[in-house]
Amino acid sequence: MEPTPPLLLREPVHQVDPRAVTMWRMTPLLTGIPVLAAAVVVAALADPARWAALAVAVVAVVVTAFFVMVVPGWRYRFHRWEISDDAVYTQSGWFVRSRVIIPIARIQVVDTAAGPIEQLLNLATLTVTTASSAGTIRIVGLDASAARNAAADLTARTQAHTDDAT
Repeated sequence: MEPTPPLLLREPVHQVDPRAVTMWRMTPLLTGIPVLAAAVVVAALADPARWAALAVAVVAVVVTAFFVMVVPGWRYRFHRWEISDDAVYTQSGWFVRSRVIIPIARIQVVDTAAGPIEQLLNLATLTVTTASSAGTIRIVGLDASAARNAAADLTARTQAHTDDAT
């Protein structure tokens, strides 16, 4: 059996749930649609501001379309996570990409959260925190039960580490 390559030399093994793409498509609509509606109302009611409001409406459509159609697929291809025997490893971002590895012994808090869109899609975010100011990772777009299971597993693993990892 071949040894598992070190975490730093490979991508984490798990992708987020495919429903995260839907969540990432819905979120920009919550901003884009009201901005578009406001611009259309201003264009219809305020003659001096009509062209500026129409320009805002066009920009809102283009930017919203980009964040609804392009960004979610791009993010999904890159967002990954893994919990090994020794560490939690994440890779995230869509434009600025980051990889973070937190040793199990350094974990202080494990949390799950689900906003309204995540709840609608049965998704959750797993947050793993250390004492370091740079030691928090968020794995967005996990299946809600997978996030709960991962949180329970990490909690049990951290309780087994009684040594000080500082």
